Amino acid sequence: MMNAQATPRFDGVTIALSKGRIFEDTAHLLKMAGITPLADPEHSRELILPTDRPDVRLVIVRASDVPTYVQYGAADIGVAGKDVLMEHGGSGLYQPLDLQIAKCRLMVAVPQGFDYAGTIRRGARLRVATKYETTARNHFAEKGVHVDLIKLYGSMELAPLTGLADVIVDLVSSGNTLKANHLEAVEEIALISARLIVNVAAWKLHRSRIAPIVEAFARGVASS
Repeated sequence: MMNAQATPRFDGVTIALSKGRIFEDTAHLLKMAGITPLADPEHSRELILPTDRPDVRLVIVRASDVPTYVQYGAADIGVAGKDVLMEHGGSGLYQPLDLQIAKCRLMVAVPQGFDYAGTIRRGARLRVATKYETTARNHFAEKGVHVDLIKLYGSMELAPLTGLADVIVDLVSSGNTLKANHLEAVEEIALISARLIVNVAAWKLHRSRIAPIVEAFARGVASS
């Protein structure tokens, strides 16, 4: 029986990114670091993208998986939203830089006319729909509010409209989607932006090749 050929080890810096807004907003920061992807993840089926630097490559993963790839060393550096990091917990990650991109707010939202403050004062139990279970649980626990969490992955605004949940916890940018679905934001949980994260072990062992990229990103943020 023939042995499967081992994947060659990449002896360089691997950066984990997700498609969409974060990739687009990170493009100018990559440019500041002298890094240009040789393919567009929106049009390429490749998940490992080479760059014009042979010592740097990009891996394209789901946004919620970026901290895991960096934590376990499959990537040296990554860009992840604070919302994702709050859910992940940040174990094994060094977070040197707030990139000030992909800004929004993590909010509690309710149907228009719903007496959220009164419901909280009465100590009523709330059904909360969200994909941010850990963050929502911690938020309401700090307020002494009992909740039943309902995990959803999208179309969060539909949950109160169909009676699935009383409130939702979700990211809010302009608020237009809430208004279109007769919802309103009533409480801010956190201001969200994308953060640069680094594997702690990689930072210690390969700081000489990672630090210049971090410093270039910092210059890019300062010049924005």
